[in-house]
Amino acid sequence: MSNASSKQIAVIGAGLMGAGIAQVSAQAGHPVVLRDVTEEALQRGLAGIRASYEKFVAKGRMSAEDAEAALGRITTTTDLGAVSEADIVVEAVFEKLEVKEGVFRELDKLAKDGAVLASNTSAIPITRIAAATQRPESVVGVHFFSPVPLMKLVELVRGYKTSDETLAAARAFAEGVGKEVVVVNRDVAGFVTTRLITALVVEAAKLYESGVATAEDIDTACRLGFGHPMGPLETADLTGVDILLHAARNIYAETQDEKFAAPEIMARMVTAGDLGRKSGRGFYPYEGK
Repeated sequence: MSNASSKQIAVIGAGLMGAGIAQVSAQAGHPVVLRDVTEEALQRGLAGIRASYEKFVAKGRMSAEDAEAALGRITTTTDLGAVSEADIVVEAVFEKLEVKEGVFRELDKLAKDGAVLASNTSAIPITRIAAATQRPESVVGVHFFSPVPLMKLVELVRGYKTSDETLAAARAFAEGVGKEVVVVNRDVAGFVTTRLITALVVEAAKLYESGVATAEDIDTACRLGFGHPMGPLETADLTGVDILLHAARNIYAETQDEKFAAPEIMARMVTAGDLGRKSGRGFYPYEGK
């Protein structure tokens, strides 16, 4: 499937998001370098990609040969210097400004001239990430949704100095891996999607905390009343209560808008380790599921 338009992709971070981005990039014919700080993280990421391809093959969405070829296009490394050949670098590390700034300072030194430096952030303004580099015009937000192989949407986010060329290259990449794109022209904290879901989750958690309705009834109201496939508290459990609390705090810090002030129950849940599906309990119990 490799073709003349295939670009060299580097993905920084082999967690759920990074592995998913590497997976769809390789499937679309791009050679991919997947980088993380430990060999264990890389092996976990690769195992997830392999399992996902196997599911696609079992469901007839992909041939076994294509899956094998896609896996063959992915190389792993712990060396950040491996980004030097990449046309597009996608950062998918922990959602914390200081962590991302550190990565982009290094990418600025290591990536070739003209490379697109993309961040898969869901809430941090791209302008702030770009400011860590000497080439803010090359930095763009490319916000994939989880699980990356299944979710069709990518939010492209223009930082204050992102060039039209960078945005166009990011769009071509995202559409080339089979995604539909929405463009956020001003990188306000939380962009479009994270602002909307965070406002909904915060309000739902407040209603739940104050005993107005049960979690089940709040979610049922959103599913049946608004046609949402999943209610806001179920969504929080799937995404991670910690992730949404972090997003709410980021947006609130930037905007001072009360609707993003997360209720105490979310902080208490995170402190207690009730993070949602990944920990076995969130707004709902998942033990044994």
